[in-house]
Amino acid sequence: MAPSPAEIAIFSPLVIGVGVTTGTIVIHAVALMTIVHFVRHERRLGRAGVRFWRDLAIVTGTALLALAAHLIEITAWAGVFDLCREFPNFAPAFYHSAVNYTSLGYGDVVMSASWRLLGPLETPTECSCSGCQPPCCLP
Repeated sequence: MAPSPAEIAIFSPLVIGVGVTTGTIVIHAVALMTIVHFVRHERRLGRAGVRFWRDLAIVTGTALLALAAHLIEITAWAGVFDLCREFPNFAPAFYHSAVNYTSLGYGDVVMSASWRLLGPLETPTECSCSGCQPPCCLP
């Protein structure tokens, strides 16, 4: 029996949300491992902690890599929203994903009851992934 349009679906969004969350954790883990290897490499070569501008370049590089990981994760969620046909095209799906991901929650774009549970599933992913970044950026 199909849910009514006003009834919020639980099972499908939950299964899909867990899958996308797993994917975003993997994306973030790869970025984090890359950052750790890069910083260790710079320390091993004796370049970290020696000059201000070099340290600034290292921190900037790690921050840009983390930003790239976040943008990839936002894009992945937007792709799921687009595949679920929640938005007319990719641009509003990306916007909605970015608002959810950053936990701003403007409320100007709301998904249908069938997929509404995906929104709150996206936010904890960002919060948990962002919390493990700052210590890795220090050379």
